[in-house]
Amino acid sequence: MSKITPCLWFDGKAEEAAKFYVSLLPNSRIDAVVPYSVETPGGKPGDVMVVEFTLAGESYMALNGGPYFQFTPAISLSVSCSDQAELDRVWDALSDGGSPQQCGWITDRYGVSWQVVPAALGAMMKDKDPAKSRRVMEAVLKMIKLDVKTLESAYRGS
Repeated sequence: MSKITPCLWFDGKAEEAAKFYVSLLPNSRIDAVVPYSVETPGGKPGDVMVVEFTLAGESYMALNGGPYFQFTPAISLSVSCSDQAELDRVWDALSDGGSPQQCGWITDRYGVSWQVVPAALGAMMKDKDPAKSRRVMEAVLKMIKLDVKTLESAYRGS
């Protein structure tokens, strides 16, 4: 397990969510499912308490903690996609039962916020030519799901 591991709080859907997430990206797997050993507000003995999982090579935990806390977009998971096909596949999966937002953000069916972005976006936004990065940002602000060709056109100024 990593020294720092994000822990996602769910209300009874930790294992379902973790299985869904590991199905999205390569180098992902369920590492352990830990049951409750005592009665808690999050579950009874034998219910799933924690799911340890690896998502794209990074360690995560999903906790069935009960209904006390909800996710907000203040924390999101960003997925860097190699091309439009990968972006579309991940976006479509997260959209199923989820809520697409502006600028490549989406809230999935479990309430977790994601940013689904092309890998090239970071370099475009960091370009030393402020006109290029401004055009790219203006294009991003007009989109829901990001479109690689449109972003590349904006970057080039065409």
